[in-house]
Amino acid sequence: MKGKVLSAMSLLTAMSLLLVACGGVSELTKDRVARSETAVRQAQQNVGQSEHGAVELQRARDHLERARRAMEENEEQMAVRHAQLAELNAELAVARTQSQAARSAAEELQASIRTLRQEAERGSTTGTDMP
Repeated sequence: MKGKVLSAMSLLTAMSLLLVACGGVSELTKDRVARSETAVRQAQQNVGQSEHGAVELQRARDHLERARRAMEENEEQMAVRHAQLAELNAELAVARTQSQAARSAAEELQASIRTLRQEAERGSTTGTDMP
């Protein structure tokens, strides 16, 4: 009798594991991967053709592809992990691009200031030479 109960419990356990495996990944994981897809798409738009952030953007794409494959193979934890890494790399790509854009704007502003100072110095020297 005890053997039949254990066999029935083993069968139920096996069936529930099979149902979980057949059920695929959870909706939460699907949402997580979808969010990562959106983040990568937005990063692509922000980075554009810039070389700054391009490496991070490629990493984001790679992790997104791994997340998709993990979902297809019902590897939920790997799907979530790669989705998170894709999103983080996408954010880093955007930050690098924006940082470089700000740095370039600051350099242009400094160059303009130097030019204005030089012109002001020339104007003050020219003004004192006149009678």
